[in-house]
Amino acid sequence: MFDQDEKIYQVSDLTLLIKEILEASFLTITVEGELSNFRPSSAGHWYFTLKDEEAVIQGVMFKGRSAGVKFSPSDGQRVKIKGNISVYAKRGTYQIICTSMEKSGEGDILAMLERRKQKLASMGLFEAARKKPLPVFPERIAVITSPTGAALRDIIQVLGRRSSGADLVIIPAPVQGESAGDEIAAQIRRVNKYNLGDVIITGRGGGSLEDLLPFSEESVVMAIAESEIPVISAVGHEIDTSLSDLAADYRAPTPSAAAEVVSSRREELIIRVHSLQDGISDKLTERTEKIRILLNQFTPENMERNFLQIVQPLFLRLDDAKEDSIRTLKDLTIKYRYKIELLKNDLKGSSPMTILKRGYAIVNDEESGKLIKSAKDLKNGQRVVLCFEKDSIDAEIKDYEK
Repeated sequence: MFDQDEKIYQVSDLTLLIKEILEASFLTITVEGELSNFRPSSAGHWYFTLKDEEAVIQGVMFKGRSAGVKFSPSDGQRVKIKGNISVYAKRGTYQIICTSMEKSGEGDILAMLERRKQKLASMGLFEAARKKPLPVFPERIAVITSPTGAALRDIIQVLGRRSSGADLVIIPAPVQGESAGDEIAAQIRRVNKYNLGDVIITGRGGGSLEDLLPFSEESVVMAIAESEIPVISAVGHEIDTSLSDLAADYRAPTPSAAAEVVSSRREELIIRVHSLQDGISDKLTERTEKIRILLNQFTPENMERNFLQIVQPLFLRLDDAKEDSIRTLKDLTIKYRYKIELLKNDLKGSSPMTILKRGYAIVNDEESGKLIKSAKDLKNGQRVVLCFEKDSIDAEIKDYEK
């Protein structure tokens, strides 16, 4: 038997209570686990399950957040996600709304790199004032990279295509692995010691965060900062950034771009200036046209149309509300009209006139007009008025019988 005083929850009330408690208790949390059932939608949202050996939790990452993830998630990957707990009342389930995602372990590397970056920055190694200008027409270009890597092939291809006329000096060095950083730093110092080039390009093609770590080693940054020969850092792709990029005299987004920079000829510089001039002119024209188009949207006709697009739905809602009110009033009118008819009939049935129609009469004292309710209120010789349905008559009391 249920206790009469026991509180009974509706399902929606209980779910709302759970939702309030969970969402307020876990505003921002970090969860680590294995990705499973990863399902990207056509709209750009990611739906997935995060699991470990004991439990699972559903997750979702919306398009605006997923665009910032620097890797392609897939089932089986171990990741760290940050987000907040959300309860979906319709299904009675809870999930984590993900705001960021990274491979498990990358966070520790990034934290280490940030500490190293702060340390080297405090030494002034990244200051713009200490950076040296690049030679406009270098005669010798020293390239420190893997002799079998794609970076070197890209540099050779660009220099050959542009016919820069500069000599290319290849300084081999491993670009990943535990000893790569020290090897790169040693080669930078060797180029300076023997004056092997007018400019140094050091870098590699793209790779994972771990692959690019040698170019963020403290020894490499120190060697770049100490170099008397200008250094171009060309590590990975455009989105990749290493500490050597910050210390170098010039940061190229790719090895190919580094070769483009050192092989620019005077004629090409002029062409680039004209191209930039045309580009600026086109941009200004484009911006002006966009502004003109935007201003055209604020004509009286467009403003009226836009206003109507806002208020018309409100008018429709108002009309619907009006029709609902009219229907409700009509229903109430019919309902109360029926009640009034019933009351009217009750009143008619209780009316003295209705009683008089049945043959009864009302007796009033002639002098005072007071209603006589009992014969004992009368006395001999008293004048009374007998009222019938349509007329009345005066009478005198002659005798009284009990």
